[in-house]
Amino acid sequence: MNNVSPRKIRVIGVPLDLGQSRRGVDMGPSAVRVAGLEARLEALGHVVEDAGNIAVAIPEQKKEGHPNAKYLKEITATCTKHAELVLKTLEAGKTPVVLGGDHSVAVGTVAGVSEFLRRQNQKLGLLWIDAHTDINTPESSPSGNVHGMPLAAIMGLGPPELASIFGFSPKIAPENCVLVGVRDIDAAEKENVRRAGIEVYTMRDIDERGMRAVMEEALRAAGRGTAGYHVSLDMDWVDPEDAPGVGTPVRGGATYREAHLAMEIIADHGRLTSFEIVEVNPVIDEHNRTANLAVELTLSVFGKKIL
Repeated sequence: MNNVSPRKIRVIGVPLDLGQSRRGVDMGPSAVRVAGLEARLEALGHVVEDAGNIAVAIPEQKKEGHPNAKYLKEITATCTKHAELVLKTLEAGKTPVVLGGDHSVAVGTVAGVSEFLRRQNQKLGLLWIDAHTDINTPESSPSGNVHGMPLAAIMGLGPPELASIFGFSPKIAPENCVLVGVRDIDAAEKENVRRAGIEVYTMRDIDERGMRAVMEEALRAAGRGTAGYHVSLDMDWVDPEDAPGVGTPVRGGATYREAHLAMEIIADHGRLTSFEIVEVNPVIDEHNRTANLAVELTLSVFGKKIL
């Protein structure tokens, strides 16, 4: 036994793949469940319940809508339903563990946690662990894929429908929003990163200074003046060698050990409010390796140690 402080965890699947053009991440929640998430968290001493999946439209049922923000209406509806369930989960004293879908689901997760804390006059920090900054707006996006926009919505840059779930924006103060491990940023996005005023640690920072120094600083920023932080982990943050089954793979990511170290450091700090794993795509995975790693990283963030 790892002397883990037991939590009540509620798993929420959001099989959303309207946010991107490559299909398959809608099967991500199933792949992570198949890899034994619930039983393995319970073996650590947590009490786990699975709330099943949020109902999501599939692209075949709907019209794409505006080419600058495809399926925005459906994505907003899904994120709103999801935000309400996340809020109820926290009100019931449970920790939400969200399984995506594409990264658009984060808008719903962050909205729910942020609203829960706002009702107690508290603030939320955010750790966005990803190869991409996901801070495009419909104006700056080269593709019109909404999975490149969730951080923009969370920071109040747009699109307005997504940004205003629960009627307030931004969901996170810029000084408490931290990007870790980014390595693939669209030209127009660089301007949005500066405009948002958020903290960014690129893969170069990790290369030069090491994962530990970067994570300690990132957690300090996300934790300053907040009740805790939400961790949004896009599996494409990990190098494709270890996580081949992701929506948009980019070479040069965190190694297997670096990824575990980052999660272990988050666990050591003990201020995690909620956790999500997104962009697991079993269609292009090898023997469910990426979902397996997703479960292992979830165990590390919830207190599993080597010794």
